[in-house]
Amino acid sequence: MKIVVAMDSFKGSMDSLEAGYAVKRGIERVCKEDTKILVKPVADGGEGTMQAVTAGLGGEIVSAEVTGPLGTKVQASYGIVKERGLAVMEMAEAAGITLMEPSMLDPVSATTYGVGEMILDAVRRGCRDFIFGIGGSATTDGGAGMLSALGYEFLDENKKPIPLGAGALDRIREIRMDRVPKVLKQCRFRTACDVENPLLGPRGAVCVFGPQKGVKESEIELFDQKMAHYADQTAAFTGKDMRMQPGAGAAGGLGFALLSYLNAVLEPGISLVLRILGLEEEIRTADLVITGEGRMDAQTAMGKVPVGVAKLAKKYGCSVVALAGGVTRDAGKCNEAGIDAFFPIVRGVSTLEEAMKKEQAMANMEDTAEQVFRLLLLR
Repeated sequence: MKIVVAMDSFKGSMDSLEAGYAVKRGIERVCKEDTKILVKPVADGGEGTMQAVTAGLGGEIVSAEVTGPLGTKVQASYGIVKERGLAVMEMAEAAGITLMEPSMLDPVSATTYGVGEMILDAVRRGCRDFIFGIGGSATTDGGAGMLSALGYEFLDENKKPIPLGAGALDRIREIRMDRVPKVLKQCRFRTACDVENPLLGPRGAVCVFGPQKGVKESEIELFDQKMAHYADQTAAFTGKDMRMQPGAGAAGGLGFALLSYLNAVLEPGISLVLRILGLEEEIRTADLVITGEGRMDAQTAMGKVPVGVAKLAKKYGCSVVALAGGVTRDAGKCNEAGIDAFFPIVRGVSTLEEAMKKEQAMANMEDTAEQVFRLLLLR
């Protein structure tokens, strides 16, 4: 029997591989000698993607000092797979909302400049292929900060560079790229993006996501106008208008910059990650797939890791079991989405804090995996 274990991280408790190997240990307590158990890290393009993809491809985590969202220096980590010339990045490492206290949110000045610095650091290390996760941003600058770090110049009517942040986007009168490294033309950018919002309008970056980044209700129209001016200038400069493309509004408009200036490809995170990690090739010959995440509910059925893995498994007629830290009453929708059975791993009355302790969570995972597999052996 061949079993593929592909667990999402249990945020605040276990990462993808820790959860996966806990499942493996539980099965090994009772499995037959001819059982092959393969553990593969997975993620959906959000938090944890960088670690999962880097580990799955045998890469290493490096760090660089870059400009944070408010201009102070931060240490940003990203993954490198040297033999592939591949960098695996999460924009939140350089411009994430978790780098700021709620009282510090500043849509006028918050910048993605550090994201561009991360890219340049990876280019200097020999990377030409990039995998990007763009969730969790603190910015609404349309990716102009990132582009500025890469050498693009956004100039005002006096031929002076505009300040970083969204506040000055409406002052752009000219865009130059004389300082952009030619090597960027050799780079490929693949972006994990589950957001389909355009850049502008009622479903755009400012209207939908701006308030959580500090844009006041009374300022939404103003910031949207600033973004529209930036989009106009970009279209005139690049010869293509990407403002209404699905995903252009992701990460405060960073998706727009990636599409417009770096010819990036945006696609659902789980699809991108599963393909990069070659999970389909392993599932193709599997008898059983075990997946899971920290909390399974109706949202899981809308494209999170367990269902993404399940859909791939069902392509080859493979049975799927999911294990979760907690399960809600509406999680039954996951059965309709391809998961044959799911089980919570908490094995007794405990507080959330106790259940999330890594040692306890891993022990619970091992014990539950063992009992599930004992049941499967009865078939």
